[in-house]
Amino acid sequence: MTDIDQGFMSTQQRHGSNIGQPMTRREGVLKVTGSAPYAADRHPANLLHAVMAVSSIANGRVVSLNVAAAKAHEGVVDVMTSANRPPLAQDPDEKSHPFMFRMDLLQNDRVRYDRQPIAVVIATSLEAATEAAALLSPVYEAEAPLVGLDASEAFVPQAVGVGNPASHNLGDVAEGLSTAEVLVEAVYETPTQYHNAMEPHAIVAAWDGDSLSIDTPSQGMALAQGRLAGLFGVAPENIHIRSPYLGGGFGSKGLVAGPQVLGILAAKLVGRPVKLVLRREHMYGPVSHRAPTRQTLRIGADKVGRIVGLSHHARTVSSTFDDFFEPSADASHTLYASPAIATSHEALRVHSGTPGFMRAPGEASGSIALECAIDEAAYACGMDPLAFRLANYAEVEPISGKPFSSKALRECYARAAEQFGWERRSLAPRTMRDADGLLVGWGMGTATFPVVMFEGHARAILRDDGQGVVETGAHDMGQGAWTAFAQIAADSLALDMAQTEFRSGTSDLPDAGIAGGSGHTATVGAAIKAAGDDVIAQLSALATNDRASALYGAGNSGTFAHAGRLHRRDDETISEPYADILRRAGKAQIEGKGTGRADAAAQNEYAMHAHGAVFAEVKVDPDLGQVRATRVVGAFAAGRIINPRMVQSQLYGGMIWGVSFALHEEAVVDARSGRVMNADLGDYHIPVNADVPAIECIMVHEDDPHVNALGIKGVGEIGVTGTGGAVANAYWHATGIRPRHFPIGPHVLVSSPA
Repeated sequence: MTDIDQGFMSTQQRHGSNIGQPMTRREGVLKVTGSAPYAADRHPANLLHAVMAVSSIANGRVVSLNVAAAKAHEGVVDVMTSANRPPLAQDPDEKSHPFMFRMDLLQNDRVRYDRQPIAVVIATSLEAATEAAALLSPVYEAEAPLVGLDASEAFVPQAVGVGNPASHNLGDVAEGLSTAEVLVEAVYETPTQYHNAMEPHAIVAAWDGDSLSIDTPSQGMALAQGRLAGLFGVAPENIHIRSPYLGGGFGSKGLVAGPQVLGILAAKLVGRPVKLVLRREHMYGPVSHRAPTRQTLRIGADKVGRIVGLSHHARTVSSTFDDFFEPSADASHTLYASPAIATSHEALRVHSGTPGFMRAPGEASGSIALECAIDEAAYACGMDPLAFRLANYAEVEPISGKPFSSKALRECYARAAEQFGWERRSLAPRTMRDADGLLVGWGMGTATFPVVMFEGHARAILRDDGQGVVETGAHDMGQGAWTAFAQIAADSLALDMAQTEFRSGTSDLPDAGIAGGSGHTATVGAAIKAAGDDVIAQLSALATNDRASALYGAGNSGTFAHAGRLHRRDDETISEPYADILRRAGKAQIEGKGTGRADAAAQNEYAMHAHGAVFAEVKVDPDLGQVRATRVVGAFAAGRIINPRMVQSQLYGGMIWGVSFALHEEAVVDARSGRVMNADLGDYHIPVNADVPAIECIMVHEDDPHVNALGIKGVGEIGVTGTGGAVANAYWHATGIRPRHFPIGPHVLVSSPA
């Protein structure tokens, strides 16, 4: 039994079904007492410490490094550069599938972006390695960098996001817009953003011959195994990854990153275990980010406020050496009905690290622009923003024509509006003030996120003492997966939580896929359920074919499991404990296997989305322009809820992120040097407790039988969508100024004409 199981059993009593119960975190006590080991907490014998030296230019080459000075520093064991880096079996610039990015692993002297690793110092202490890294004193041959959304010639990418077409067209948008009685056109810009998980990327690596053991935060251990196996020319099963706890990831830890590989290379170079932990400023370069966008929206409506044409065009950037294009315009595919919709993307190259998956990639940046434009269209039609959305929300997915659960969205609108008090809102802007004279604004936005499933596997074991074990190599980034999966595991075997041991967080367990796209609970949950079903089916076959069993002759379809017993369906009073069935059969245990994956037939027939509605209040100082969100209410329909407490926490976090998107986050990139100028948590603004408004979350009941066996939809990202737009629209209602650039700061009001 794991420490997590013991800690949980000592504090939690269970009654009835496990799924749907608001259980506290199973690992909560371990975390708050500092007993939960994160990657950087591991200290194997003979451990050395590695520190990266990173570039201070964004484009050019490293001419020289003072390696001798660094090596002469007390405690330094070695300095790894492009001259002595151990060889790799695969070129780090090679790509063989979409879930792979090119890496900078000291393969040459080129610098392609700010804070690119250019050397690694390995020493007996962190302090010695840090001091020696500063002694390298790199000399550069710098070249002018490409910076910003107008830096180079734009092109149409082959795909955006993960293989999505760069453009979609439904109907004749040009005709729809030309015949519209109301036409709104607006351009919105969103900034570069960085993940800034509380836990930085870290790795503790140790080689034993051609076997590699690593501790590192990972959202996808099997993908990491495969990537590392290719780079180092070893079998994937020779790589053991431990990743039981992550201090946040938000997409940045979905794929193994260059600095983690550098830690492994350093361990290979010195022949001893090595720990490498990124400094906060190192996270603004080689571990991905959200790219900036410039989005142009045109919305046309008829005289009764029906949308007759919608065009959404997005410009974004990627690095000079790899491809990831933020799919912002795709946000207009799924929400609002129109006979004519066109979405398109263009991109250009800049000298930055390669962008990547960041919480709600495409949806976050695209929805804030879409919701602002929808709000502006509502006012152009003389309609309340809620009434306009109700008149235009889609009954079927507009682009695909597939039906989805639009009824749930209507309920989200109604319940959130009632809780917020929307009926008391004045229609005209800049007409509400509080007792202190602050401008008050109320705004809203619609939230949506697709139902995503990857492929994951699980193993379930039922022992002859009536206890169960469920295993899967799943990932918990702090969202409560340890708890939710344990609840599903117990129910899959029809046991109490105290009778079920749940094991996870290491790569030697069944591949659980990737924790991303808000699809981990659905994917792994389905795999766990299938594994449990397999066990119960085997157990039923034993009992119904055993003449000594009270269940003999019932047939495989004639039994069901409940509370550690098998029962006859035709007479529920006849039952038998699991343990008796196994012991009589002479079996110490039964093992079942399960796989979770999307149902292709259902996906072809139905559109699958979680939905929500968010209402926000902001207050703005009319003299200083300071703006704060003061109240946010969201209602969300996200299928079957495994653990309401964990789901509420995720939705809160998403809404806070949406507030941050609208009002706080921005990486400031110097146009001359290409350097991120605010690469720390002092200057890169994310909300702290004082910035977080009063938040209310309403969970709307929804049964969607088509999404997967458990009816689960994701909740990790949907809270971001809708919230940013709601805050921006509230700002307009408070000030009468439509924000076009995010984040919204005091300058927007102060610099606007009176």
